[in-house]
Amino acid sequence: MTRLPPALAALALTLAAAHAAPVQQDEPNRPDQHPAFAGQTRIDAVSSGVTLKVTPIAHGLVYPWALAFLPDGRALVTEKPGRLRLIDKTGHILPPIMGVPPVVYAGQGGLLDVIVVRANPLRICLTYSAVRGPGGLTGTTARCSDAVVAGDSLRLVNHKIVWEQLPSWAGNHNHFGGRMVLARDGTLFITNGERFNTPIRERAQDLKAGMGKVVRVTLDGGVPRDNPFASSPDPITQRVWSYGHRNPQGAAINPESGKLWTIEHGPKGGDELNAPKPGHNYGWPVITYGEDYNGKPIDGDITTHAGMDQPIYYWDPVIAPSSMIWYTGTLFPRWRGSAIIGGLATNSITRIEVRGEHVTGEEKFSMDHRIRDVEQAPDGSIWALTDEDEGEVLRLSPR
Repeated sequence: MTRLPPALAALALTLAAAHAAPVQQDEPNRPDQHPAFAGQTRIDAVSSGVTLKVTPIAHGLVYPWALAFLPDGRALVTEKPGRLRLIDKTGHILPPIMGVPPVVYAGQGGLLDVIVVRANPLRICLTYSAVRGPGGLTGTTARCSDAVVAGDSLRLVNHKIVWEQLPSWAGNHNHFGGRMVLARDGTLFITNGERFNTPIRERAQDLKAGMGKVVRVTLDGGVPRDNPFASSPDPITQRVWSYGHRNPQGAAINPESGKLWTIEHGPKGGDELNAPKPGHNYGWPVITYGEDYNGKPIDGDITTHAGMDQPIYYWDPVIAPSSMIWYTGTLFPRWRGSAIIGGLATNSITRIEVRGEHVTGEEKFSMDHRIRDVEQAPDGSIWALTDEDEGEVLRLSPR
């Protein structure tokens, strides 16, 4: 096959892009705001030629939040009221697993993420909202536990809290973040929302507060020696990987680079896709795209500031991103290397094509449901959770 020289290949890509139509969406909330660089928003629409076949696997879950596959193909699913369920390969939902910690189930809080961090013996980690002290809501708490297998059921034992978002804040039940990612080196990334209200959201800029941070810890809650602020005397600062985030609910390791990517809820406009670098500041609430829910500007109404990183990509209006994965399977060949994102406000799944750290195309699939989580199954299909009081597990495959 004849290959074009890099310069000609780049020119061909530019000419092709010039004839592509931008992705369809409503008018921006802030048409007066402009991206910091070409391709940062409203990129070209692309088509993989896929028509989705949606097969219900299980139903009757109460606001399911996260799903994780076990080595034997069964799946763990969290329900926000505080139940962890096991779903067998036929879609049968087993009784709640014993040993799950008490949670504060209110607003956006409750039992959140679940991941498998070790297969044999089985060990899992959970995130949830909890109370610390008299009336103080900690925000995101992460706990790892061993899973004792007894026939078809599990029981959690040997619990270890590896992260608590402090200081406590009981002002609302919003913006907990709560997504976890196991890095290739065995450390654990945990996303933390900034708890929504002023003045607490301002502490997304405070390295001594857990609000609005991505933290990185060891599986026993310790500080990795190469964390950007590991030498700080403050125990929270030691664990900070990046800061200035709003409410990152999606996170995944890019299989090509091995680096963390996150996706976070913006205000009214301004959902962000980032690849957080160690020690970097992502700006919230000093800079953002979009506006506040009351239609007023955010703080100083600026989108750029020295020392604060720009998002790789942003949406205005929002998609309300709930989760993300990098697709590595073979069932959707055209999707390999793409980011797959669950959408709440848009009742959709969004596929993003990237080159390096630049978005090159966007494809949307209507799901007719708020999508809370997306995960790749062992067979290469994608399982999605619907954000409903009669929530479903849906299997997505090519038609």
